[in-house]
Amino acid sequence: MTTIKLHNTRTRGKEVLAPLNPDNVRLYLCGPTVYDRAHLGNARPVVVFDVLYRLLRHVYGTDHVTYARNFTDVDDKINATALARKEAGAPGTLEELVQERTEETISWYLADMGGLGALEPDHMPRATAYIPQMIAMIEELIAKGHAYADGAGHVLFSVKSYKDYGALSGRSVDDMIAGARVEVADNKRDPMDFVLWKPSTDELPGWDSPWGRGRPGWHIECSAMSHELFGDSFDIHGGGNDLMFPHHENEIAQSCCAHPEGDFAKIWLHNEMLQVEGKKMSKSLGNFFTVRDLLDQGYPGEVIRLVFLQTHYRKPMDWTDKKAKEAEATLRKWRALTTGIEPAPTAAAAVLEALSDDLNTAGALSELHRLATPETAADLLASAQVMGLLTAEMGGWVESEKIDLTGYEEKLFEARTIAMQSKDFSEVDRLKAAFVAAGIEVRMSKTGVELVPGPSFDASKLEAI
Repeated sequence: MTTIKLHNTRTRGKEVLAPLNPDNVRLYLCGPTVYDRAHLGNARPVVVFDVLYRLLRHVYGTDHVTYARNFTDVDDKINATALARKEAGAPGTLEELVQERTEETISWYLADMGGLGALEPDHMPRATAYIPQMIAMIEELIAKGHAYADGAGHVLFSVKSYKDYGALSGRSVDDMIAGARVEVADNKRDPMDFVLWKPSTDELPGWDSPWGRGRPGWHIECSAMSHELFGDSFDIHGGGNDLMFPHHENEIAQSCCAHPEGDFAKIWLHNEMLQVEGKKMSKSLGNFFTVRDLLDQGYPGEVIRLVFLQTHYRKPMDWTDKKAKEAEATLRKWRALTTGIEPAPTAAAAVLEALSDDLNTAGALSELHRLATPETAADLLASAQVMGLLTAEMGGWVESEKIDLTGYEEKLFEARTIAMQSKDFSEVDRLKAAFVAAGIEVRMSKTGVELVPGPSFDASKLEAI
C-alpha cells in the first residue's frame, strides 16, 4: 500500500500517516461561518482537503474514508447580517431572518465549492444541530475543573488548567497575551480564558442551558461536533493557518480536557494564505474576490482549481490572471489529448508518490505534463482525476466553448508571412487586435500560430474578422 506522509503542524515535521483504523480513515476540516459568500482564500483549504480526500479514497478505498466539514450557523456575524435585513424592512422575526440567511449562504457555498470540483464531504454538520452535545461537553469541563460559570450567563474555559496550551502554535501563554488583542473582561479569571457559552437575547437564536438561555462560543462547536462524529481520537484535522491560534489551540484544550482518554487529532494540517497579483487580498486594495466573482467573470472552476494546485499548500499562493490563462491552455491541451479514451486502472506511480509526499501537488502536476502524450493519455487521465482534474463533471466549460480556430490561425500565419516580405505589418496587427478583443491569446512562432480562447472568449466578435 502507498505510504502517505503529511506535515504535522504540532510536531513540526513530516509523519507517516498510520490511521487509527485503516477501514475508516477520518478527517475533519473547519468549515465556514455562513454569513456571506466564500472568498478565494476560503476556498484554498477546501481544495487542499479535497485532494487529500481523493488520495485517501484512492489508497484506502472509497468506503474506508470519512470526511467531515462543518457549518458554523450560529455567530455574531450571521446575526448582524440578519439585523441589517430587518432594519431594511425585510419581513419576519430576527430569528427567522438568521435562518433564512444561513440557508441561503450554505446553498451558495456548496454551489461555489462544487464549481471548483470539490466533492461533498460525508458529513456536513451544522453547529445548531449539536447544541446538546456542546452543553454536555461544557458541563464535563466544569465538573473537571477546566471551566467556570460567571453567574451572569457566561461559561469560560480556564486556559491555565491545561498545561499543554500553546503546543500547536509553539507559543507560550505569555507570548500569546503579548502578541494578541486579548479582550479584557471582569468575568475572566485570566486574560487568555475564552468563552464556551454566552447569553442570548430573546430575539436572537438561543437555547436553554444550565447557565440560562444562550448560545455556544465558536471554539466549542468543532470540539463537540468532531467528538460526536469521530469519537475521542481521529486521524487528521485541518484548516487555514489563520485558525491555528486561537481556534485550533482552543479546540485541542477543550477536547483533551473533556476527553483525556483520547488524543483528539493525530495530525494537524494547515495551509498558507492566498494573495492576488502579489498583494494581500483586501477590499481596500480592490483585489478582493469571492469564488462566485471569478466564476461569473468566466473563469472555469477547473482553471481556478489548477491554479491552486500549482503551489504547495504550505506556501503562500498567488492568484494572477497570467496563471489562469496558462492553466486554461494546459487544461485545453490535456482535455484534447484525453477525449474519447478510458482512464488507466490506477494513477501513475510517480503522481501518487508526489501526492503522498505531503500533498506535493506541484510535483504531481510536473508528472502530468510528462504524461501529456498520445501514448500515455490514459495514465494522464487517471492521474489527473485523482487530483480532481479532467473529470467529466468539470469538462462542460470546454464543450460549451468548442470552436475550430484553425482557419483563423492560418489566416494570421499567412498575413504574417506576407508581412515578412513586404515589411507592412498593419494587417497582422489588425488581426491580432481583433483576436485579443475576442478574448483570445495569440501565440506566434516561426513555424505557426496558436490561438487559445481565454476566460473572456466571445465567439461573436470573430464575425467581423
